[in-house]
Amino acid sequence: MKSNTEQPWLEAGYEIFSKEGITGLKVEILSRKVGISKSSFYHLFVDLDIFIEKLFDYHIEQAKAISELAKECKTLEPELINLLVSKKKEMLFNRQLCINRDNQLYQLYFEKAFKIVETSFFDKWVMVLGLNTQPNIARNILKIYSDNFFLRITEENLTYGWLIKMLDEIKVLVKDINR
Repeated sequence: MKSNTEQPWLEAGYEIFSKEGITGLKVEILSRKVGISKSSFYHLFVDLDIFIEKLFDYHIEQAKAISELAKECKTLEPELINLLVSKKKEMLFNRQLCINRDNQLYQLYFEKAFKIVETSFFDKWVMVLGLNTQPNIARNILKIYSDNFFLRITEENLTYGWLIKMLDEIKVLVKDINR
């Protein structure tokens, strides 16, 4: 569990990682962003590797919070899509994990975060695609769709309209498969 003194560092690191990935995470930049000395960073986290693991754990907390909100959504569109758009930073953080999955730690946290959120909306996904009797196919399409989603999103294009367009593409694909 994080302390109140860790929180500003984690929030700053989360924002930087979401936008720039691991290359943006420098102690000096974090220190400037939070307005606290670098020595405080080392006192709290010892080194950047420990900070990154805590940052990834923080991401799992964010995924759990999104999952709880997603459970409250009655529909995939517009409710769940609006939720995803409102969680842009979290989606972009997961994107960084996804595009760097050659690192086992990134792969582990990407899969863990995705699984947490997936369980809260999968039933809505199956319904929207009309695959109620074929949940395994729906799960495989979701896996392909999510990889494509995380590889394509940017801060600019992660909008309601863009997500609806992607969802419509998947619906057409499923419809063509079922012909």
